Amino acid sequence: MALGQRLEKTQKPAGLTLAGEDAVLDLSGALWLPAHRTLVVSDLHLEKGSAYAARSGQFLPPYDTRETLANLHEAVLRHDPARVVALGDSFHDARGPERMEPGDRAMVAALQEGRDWVWIAGNHDAAVQEGVGGRYADTLTLGALTLRHEPVPGAAPGEVAGHLHPCGKVAMRGRAVRRRCFVSDGARLVMPAFGAFTGGLNVRDKAFDPLFPEGFTAHLLGDGRVFAIGRQMLARD
Repeated sequence: MALGQRLEKTQKPAGLTLAGEDAVLDLSGALWLPAHRTLVVSDLHLEKGSAYAARSGQFLPPYDTRETLANLHEAVLRHDPARVVALGDSFHDARGPERMEPGDRAMVAALQEGRDWVWIAGNHDAAVQEGVGGRYADTLTLGALTLRHEPVPGAAPGEVAGHLHPCGKVAMRGRAVRRRCFVSDGARLVMPAFGAFTGGLNVRDKAFDPLFPEGFTAHLLGDGRVFAIGRQMLARD
């Protein structure tokens, strides 16, 4: 399939079976678990722009939180989850909630209304324990799945994690496309970063090798659909 065709707008999510559980890979970068009516997002990094300004005086456009929450709102409208799990690094630092604009805080409260909202602790925001509603946990178990922020070393069947911000790169006929992606071998899954200002780590990086020693499929988020591409077809940066 030509590279241009891979980006056609067909608006198709992708499904897979993860440790025996049905899962839907949403084009937004969210994971939908229909049996549990649970929407999972990872690495929102809310208030990243304001964190850079506070720490170093480096001013980024101050709209990352609003854009990220708007994308999350669209995913919530599509799936109407009973539960939302934010899989760690939801804030770029522990003081992120203090810097949120009132309108952004109100949007978070509206998204939480009538839902079980779980904040999983990440390495950036482990100290956040109050002030943004919902409940807090280090991990969450749903059926055969264990949701945590950082992947654990070695085999971990049913693990859903974030932290690594995976991206896949496809090169063909002198052109290249690099996109956020889910990474899975059917036993465990690493989520893409959901935040508007987040970067990404190429899935051919050695950080992924101990997690998927037998190989993996990267599910790249195209403009209109999710594309499943094997490890050997992906290019390094």
